[in-house]
Parts: sequence; C-alpha cells; structure tokens
Amino acid sequence: MNENNQLRDVFDAIADPTRRRLISLLAEAPEIPLHELTVQFQMGRTAVSKHLTILKEAGLVLDRKVGRETRYRLNAAPLREIQDWVAFYSKFWSTNMLRLNQLLEEEEV
Repeated sequence: MNENNQLRDVFDAIADPTRRRLISLLAEAPEIPLHELTVQFQMGRTAVSKHLTILKEAGLVLDRKVGRETRYRLNAAPLREIQDWVAFYSKFWSTNMLRLNQLLEEEEV
C-alpha cells in the first residue's frame, strides 16, 4: 500500500467496469448523491453502494452525509499510481520498438 494507508489496492478497485464507470461519473461533477449514481446502472442501490465502498477503501472516493443522503466525490490522487505504472511501460515499449526498428534497418543494409 502507499502512504494513504489504503485498505484496497487501486488496481484491484478499478478492475471492475462498473467501478470504472462510477469513477467516470464522479469525475464529471463535484459531488453526486447515491440515488443519482444508482439510476445510471441496471442494479440496485445496495450493489452500487458495495462498488462505492470498494472505491472508498482504495481512497478513490470520499463520501459525506447530508441529512439522510450520502454524497460521493472523486479523489483522483490514488490514480497517480496507475499513471506512473502505465508511463513506465509506455517508455519500456517505446524503447524496445526503437531498438527493433534499428535492428530492422541494419538488416536492410
């Protein structure tokens, strides 16, 4: 885990398409109540809430109570771990493709 003392791995949290969709929805607004998120899916409130709990455990979602309503917002900071991982492999593949291209050019000569 990283310095946020997360309970769940960020990669595990975003592995599910429903959770990725929730992240997209939360990225579009400063804060969204649970009932507004639920109508975006063909599943019940409890199922959506379970997905939000997983995202919350990974530090990707923050919630707050307003009366009887729970509102959720995105905390994108943990996504930096994924960005860094992808950036490393992007550089890795770019370097390897450059080497392959050089080898192919050498064989043509």
